[in-house]
Amino acid sequence: MANGARQAAWEFFGAELKRRRENAGFTQAALGARVFVSGGYIGQFEQAIRKPQLDVAQRIDEILQTEGFFERTWRKLIDDARYADYFAEVVELERTATKICEFAPALVPGLLQTAEYTRAVTLASNPFVTEEYIQEKVAARVERAQVLADATGPVYWVILHEHVVRIPVGGGAEMAAQLDHIAELARQRRALVQVLPTSAGAYPLMGRMVTLFEFEDAPPTAYTEAVYSGSLLDDPALVKRVQGAYDLLRAAALPPKASLALIESAAEDHRRCAGTT
Repeated sequence: MANGARQAAWEFFGAELKRRRENAGFTQAALGARVFVSGGYIGQFEQAIRKPQLDVAQRIDEILQTEGFFERTWRKLIDDARYADYFAEVVELERTATKICEFAPALVPGLLQTAEYTRAVTLASNPFVTEEYIQEKVAARVERAQVLADATGPVYWVILHEHVVRIPVGGGAEMAAQLDHIAELARQRRALVQVLPTSAGAYPLMGRMVTLFEFEDAPPTAYTEAVYSGSLLDDPALVKRVQGAYDLLRAAALPPKASLALIESAAEDHRRCAGTT
């Protein structure tokens, strides 16, 4: 679904929510209290500024007695078979965010991955899948990355642990190409890239991938991922703590210029190991 059509569909979702809420005699605050969000959030859902999580859509159906209408609509708009269930909402947030900040302790983040890197990661986790499955995952990852090419896309700030640039995912030549891609995005100022060196030792959010989203007309949100699971964090106090930890990571990381030099040097090391220099 194209972004314009998707937004129109969310506007329909919001209009239906407002209509059915008012018909049921609820104010935004009253409905919010029943489904465990603020009245302001209900207003943002109705204006298509923010998208509800699945459990909120399900509770709205229960309170407004809409026989699953909002859950079915949510699934149609957000669920995408190309992504894990826990990650489909994150893809939607990437499309609407004004700023994205990521910390990657082990893997190149999806928005920066080349097709070859994605292929290698997919095969490592799924050694018995079909070629069709792999191509589908690669195509979905490439499509996600287009958000950084869009002139109206988000500001993108990423911190990579040095391990990410040193491990030759897919082989030396493929990893060199991946690092060249990251370096080019940094040089084009489409991404602000920092590297957290191994010499930094212990660091905040030790070993945890985290993404912070900011929006034009909605509160910030954080996302963190574990083994085959992920969590969106909406609680303002918790998001603020994650933002504070990210600020500490920025302070410990190399400056952008030094980070770019390290990435370029690592790319040359991978090329030498692959015998392609």
